[in-house]
Amino acid sequence: MEGTSVEQTAEAGAPAPIRVLLADDQALLRSAFKVLVDSEPDMQVVGEASDGAQALVLARERRADVVLMDIRMPGTDGLAATRLISADPELAGVRVVMLTTFEVDEYVVQALRAGASGFLGKGAEPEELLNAIRIAAAGDALLSPAATKGLIASFLAQGGGGAEDGPVAGALHAERLAGLTGREREVLVLVAAGLSNDEIAGRLEVSPLTVKTHVNRAMAKLGARDRAQLVVIAYESGLVRPRGEDGRARAQ
Repeated sequence: MEGTSVEQTAEAGAPAPIRVLLADDQALLRSAFKVLVDSEPDMQVVGEASDGAQALVLARERRADVVLMDIRMPGTDGLAATRLISADPELAGVRVVMLTTFEVDEYVVQALRAGASGFLGKGAEPEELLNAIRIAAAGDALLSPAATKGLIASFLAQGGGGAEDGPVAGALHAERLAGLTGREREVLVLVAAGLSNDEIAGRLEVSPLTVKTHVNRAMAKLGARDRAQLVVIAYESGLVRPRGEDGRARAQ
C-alpha cells in the first residue's frame, strides 16, 4: 500500500480516502488506532511514527492529510513536531489533531499555538476520533465537543493567553485585526466562544454559508490555518478575554 497512490486505489468517481498518519510512542495504541481507522471506507492509515521527528518525515513522504499526534513522546515530542509541520510550506495541507491523556491538560493551549487544528482525549469514543479526522481533513477543524465551550477560555486565563503573554505576537495579531470588517470581528468573537457555524448563524440571523464565508475571510486575513487558530488569535490579540466564573468569552 505504501507505494500505491490513493488515486489508483480509489474506486472510479469516489473521493480519495483521507490519508492518516499515526504518531504515538505506544505501539499497542497505534495498532488499535490503525484497526479503527482502516475499518472506515473513507480513510486509511498511510504510516506510523514512534516520535515527532519520524512523524515529520512520514508526513511529507506519505502525503498525509491528517496526523494523529501524541503530545508526549521521547525525543522530538508532539508539540515540536507540530510546530515544524505548521512552519513547512510543503505541508500546508496537513492537519494535526493532538491526542492527550487528559483532555483538560496544560498542553492544550501550547498545542493550539503550535499549529494543531484541535485536540482529543485518548479516552474519546471511537466515533469521536473518526469524526475528528473527518472534520480536520475537511479544513473545518474544531475543538472536541467536550472542550469547545469554556475550556480554552479557562486555559488562556490560567496560562495567560492575551497580548501580555506574547507582546510581539499580540501586537501583530492586533494589527491584522484592523483589516477585519465589523461583521468578521463579530463572528471571530463568537468562534472564540466555541459556537459552531450553525449556532453563530442563529445568533446573527444569517445563513450558515454566510458565517462560513466570514470565517474563511477572517482566516485568510489573519493567516490562520483553521478555526482553532482563530481562537488563539482572538485571545492573544486581546480581542476576546474570558470573564466570569462560567469561563465564557467576552469581547473587548
